Amino acid sequence: MTEFEATLYSLTRLFLTPVLILIVAALVYSFVSLGAFVVEAWQRRRGAYRSPLGEYRRQGAFGSDDLELWIMKRLEWLRITSRSAPMLGLVATMIPMGPALLALTRSDAQGVGDNLVVAFSAVILALVSASITFFVLTIRRRWLLQELRDIERTQEVA
Repeated sequence: MTEFEATLYSLTRLFLTPVLILIVAALVYSFVSLGAFVVEAWQRRRGAYRSPLGEYRRQGAFGSDDLELWIMKRLEWLRITSRSAPMLGLVATMIPMGPALLALTRSDAQGVGDNLVVAFSAVILALVSASITFFVLTIRRRWLLQELRDIERTQEVA
């Protein structure tokens, strides 16, 4: 390996820990979001749900554009997580693949296994977090857009 290639390799290894931390953070966020989603679904089913969108609208004379912007802000982290977690999983998979391939050339099965466990564990957790947040995002977006449409219809009648 040339000095330049060794420097690139060392540089990529620096990113493994931060990427793994971000994957764990995404997983924690996805489970927190899923818990809040389940509570909201339960409240909606019982008829005890108080719409934050409705509360926001009552705070001032907001138009549809303002309410749509509020919805986008509310869903922003779900969208970011559902889109970036798979990319982080790919990064966390590729970084250990270099050492795994080097271990393979040395017939070091233990080294290959150690690196592949990290690689595949990271991508699995990233995909789980992306799947959960995408699920919550999709249904919560529908709920909020239905609420927005109800608000717009109420304004049309008034």
